[in-house]
Amino acid sequence: MKRPTIADIARHAGVSKVAVSYALNGQAGVSEATRATILAIAAEIGWRPNSAARALNDARARTIGLALCRPARVLGMEAFFMELISGIESELSVRSYALMLQIVADHDQETALYQRWWGEGRVDGAFLLDLHFDDLRVRDLAASNMPVVVIGHPSEAGALASVWSDDGAAVRETVEYLAALGHRRIARVAGLPKLVHTALRDQAFAASCDGLGLSGHVTVHTDYTGEEGARATRRLLSSPDRPTAIVYDNDITAVAGLSVAQEMRLDVPRDLSIVAWDDSPLSQVVRPALTALSRDVSAYGAHAAQRLLALIDGGPVSSFEDQAARLTTRGSTGPPPA
Repeated sequence: MKRPTIADIARHAGVSKVAVSYALNGQAGVSEATRATILAIAAEIGWRPNSAARALNDARARTIGLALCRPARVLGMEAFFMELISGIESELSVRSYALMLQIVADHDQETALYQRWWGEGRVDGAFLLDLHFDDLRVRDLAASNMPVVVIGHPSEAGALASVWSDDGAAVRETVEYLAALGHRRIARVAGLPKLVHTALRDQAFAASCDGLGLSGHVTVHTDYTGEEGARATRRLLSSPDRPTAIVYDNDITAVAGLSVAQEMRLDVPRDLSIVAWDDSPLSQVVRPALTALSRDVSAYGAHAAQRLLALIDGGPVSSFEDQAARLTTRGSTGPPPA
């Protein structure tokens, strides 16, 4: 079947294609009665605007870029990224924007990809995730004049607008809760040490433990995978001064840690308390269900998309602090062994 065209509408209405164009685009030049007739015919024959032609007319690709320097297998398991993308899509779809997602091997490839997309007119803007300290991507993308919103802490976002939440506050709440239960030896199984948000959590964890006089704290870094989370947990639980509580940087490593504890005949929470960062269905279906740091990740993505679309429209956009994660207690935490 042939797609209905403006010429088809003009033929049915007995008017020129110019008159049809005026009517469909809400421009002056036709009477209201003619406009109503043209719109009714367009609806009747199933005419839809040509997105490619519309993009040429307003010089927009109506597409947003997102490049991720993470293994594809990790993205498939990480509830955080799936929820973040769903929040982004909830805003883009309303404006008929698409999301172009690509996995890259390193940050140099990521920058080159964004610059190519922007130079070829394939995207109207982009998101930047997983900030590093002194991140060259920030400098290069700012220089390109492409609209970019950073999903990360503003301290390393340079002149780019960012959407972020206070991870330090969430860490402090968690440490204070575990200390109130009586824990004195708390460990943290963290993510990649080169990431800004990991470093900020590291600093907040050490400062919170030191402030409460918890001298037995330790942090182990992983790549967020279950394999690395399990390996880190075995090392911690095999040490002479094993921790009585472990805080994990994502749900995958936390569930892996729970499996290792059970494998080593430790009862959770009687022998070991476990806390997961970023709540998810996975945290809730295991037994015991995991105490977790909960936040609305979908809303987080939506807020980032709102600001990027405003930036593309030429409006002033400033950084936005979203709600910090809050502790949701479940069956995986309790007092330490006597």
